[in-house]
Amino acid sequence: MKILNELHGFFWRSFSTNNCNTYLIDGDKKILIDPGHHHLFGHVKNALAELSLSLRDIDLVIITHAHPDHMEALRAFSDTSTLAAISAIEMAFVREVAPHYGQALGIPSFEPDFLLQEGYLRLNGVELNVIHAPGHSPGSICLYWPDNKALFTGDVVFNQGVGRTDLPGGNGSQLKESIRKISRLDVEYLLPGHGDMVSGRDRVKANFDEIERMWFAYL
Repeated sequence: MKILNELHGFFWRSFSTNNCNTYLIDGDKKILIDPGHHHLFGHVKNALAELSLSLRDIDLVIITHAHPDHMEALRAFSDTSTLAAISAIEMAFVREVAPHYGQALGIPSFEPDFLLQEGYLRLNGVELNVIHAPGHSPGSICLYWPDNKALFTGDVVFNQGVGRTDLPGGNGSQLKESIRKISRLDVEYLLPGHGDMVSGRDRVKANFDEIERMWFAYL
């Protein structure tokens, strides 16, 4: 689905099989955000092919957090020159609690090509603000694209929902603070890791307000 001239969303619509949404920033550099499960990656490959792109055309894959439904398909890029990036905090957590995590993902020697810190990431005209947003996982990040007022939220916040906190490293108090933090941004497009996007500044604000009213008491 074309969202903007340089932004496509490959939304996962199945109600019976879990997988994440994947996003493509289609500029001078091709940036894929959260490729999803490996066995379901045909969904993304087919969408890229419709744009006349192959895996070898992707310059960088950014992982919002290290859960299999967001990053397992990195395996598909093993014979390409595509770079992979994940937050330094999330990678430290993986190394601490799951030293054989890469093997479980089918990526035996998984090491990102570079680690992300909070701050700005600039790639050939695309500037993304990397925002540390823990709560769903210790090193979860959101990505804010100020030029287009687009916010990629991973599993921090959804359309009318929030990320779960009962997995290892989850923390309800941190998740609330992360949601408050990103709610202050000027956002026209809220692009979550699961479910539908929210478009329009007023709808985005209303979504944050509803989440605080409906969900914060349970975190």
